[in-house]
This record gives sequence, structure tokens and C-alpha cells, in this order.
Amino acid sequence: MGELVELLKSSNKTVVLTGAGISTASGIPDFRSPGTGLWQRMDPNVLSVETLTSEPEKFYQHCIEIFTPILKAEPNSGHYALAKLEALGYVKTIITQNIDGLHQKAGAKEVLEVHGHLRTGFCVKCLKEIPLTVLLQRVKEGEIPPRCPRCGGIMRPNVVLFGDYLPDDFIQAQREVASSTLLLVIGSSLEVWPVNTLPSLAANLAIINLTPTGYDPVARVAIHAEASAVLTAVAAELA
Repeated sequence: MGELVELLKSSNKTVVLTGAGISTASGIPDFRSPGTGLWQRMDPNVLSVETLTSEPEKFYQHCIEIFTPILKAEPNSGHYALAKLEALGYVKTIITQNIDGLHQKAGAKEVLEVHGHLRTGFCVKCLKEIPLTVLLQRVKEGEIPPRCPRCGGIMRPNVVLFGDYLPDDFIQAQREVASSTLLLVIGSSLEVWPVNTLPSLAANLAIINLTPTGYDPVARVAIHAEASAVLTAVAAELA
């Protein structure tokens, strides 16, 4: 951990990339852990554009199952530690693959959400947005698929589905990493394309993840431990 602290001290611009591993301590399962990962229990293709259009009942059934506990989750010590590091000036931008919004709930300001978020849903036709909680309530009441109150188009969550393009936040994320002096990856297996290309743009790389990643051999530091515990200790050291 000492080497990571020194890297953060010496970096002029540190950008952070977070994955599901930072939110597991908040009760949100990750996707690929053996036995507990979300994709161990269900086919990831249920959250696809194809399923939304061809099997909307199946799509929204899984939306309720997956999104309801995420919407109830609260930040853990890792989220708060990262927000503290941002406030202290050690972190410039947080890029997250997560849709849970917990970085913002913990007080982080500069957050790029490359896989979308659960704050709203939108109409695929006119792009009108409504709170996602309202959209899911209409689904629970039997409106499948939920329709836009303005034009009658299908409403969907504002998250990146399989088959979607990534949002503009990803282009900005590439710029942020390319101009950084350190990319700190937290809780990501770095297996999901194209987000897993971001470390190749970094001048220096550090990783905190429970299990090894394909980028470990080129990282300045690779710590295999629970993310929130490491971040809490690092923030305490730098405070």
C-alpha cells in the first residue's frame, strides 16, 4: 500500500476507473465472481436491446430483479474514501462502469458514467426522460412495455444494454486517461470491452482488485484485496 500512496502523492493528475468490485461491500453483487456473480445466475443477454424489443416482459422482469436492490443501496467506506481523495486533490476524475450512482451519493463531484445510470429512463422515440423509479412502478403495475406519456414510444432504462453504443462519457473518459499521469483501477476485472482498453492509454497504472487482471504485469502496483479496506487505509494515510 505504501507504494500506491507514493504514486498518488507524486501524480499530477490521477484518474480512477471503478468496476463492480467497489460496490460489493454495499450489497451489490459483481458480475463474474464464481458462485456469486450476477451472470452466474442469469443470461447477460436478458439486458440487451434485442430482448427489450422482442421479449419486453422478460426484459423488464429482470430489470426489476436487478435494479431494485441497486436503487436501495448506500455508499460504503470505499466510496467515501474515494470522494475524500477527490476533495483532497489526489483524484481528478472518477470513471465508473457502475450504474449505481454511489460515487455521487458519497460526495464525488467529477464522475463519468460509461455504462449509464439508474436515475432516469427515456423514450426510445422522442428521448423524453422520467425517473426510473416511476418507470419501474408502472412495470410493476402491469404496463409492459411502459409507454412514453408524450409520444407513446417505448420507455427504457438509461443504462447501456448489450447492443447499445457507449455514451459520450466514454469519449471523455478516453481523453481523461490519455492526459493523466496515473490511472488507478479499482474493483474491475478489466474484461469488458471497450472499457478494458482505457489502461492502455495510461502513462502509469495501479490496480486494486480481489483477483489478478490481465494488466497486472504492466501495472506499477497491483493490490489483490477488498477495495473499500484498501481505499479507507489510503485515504487515512493521505489525509
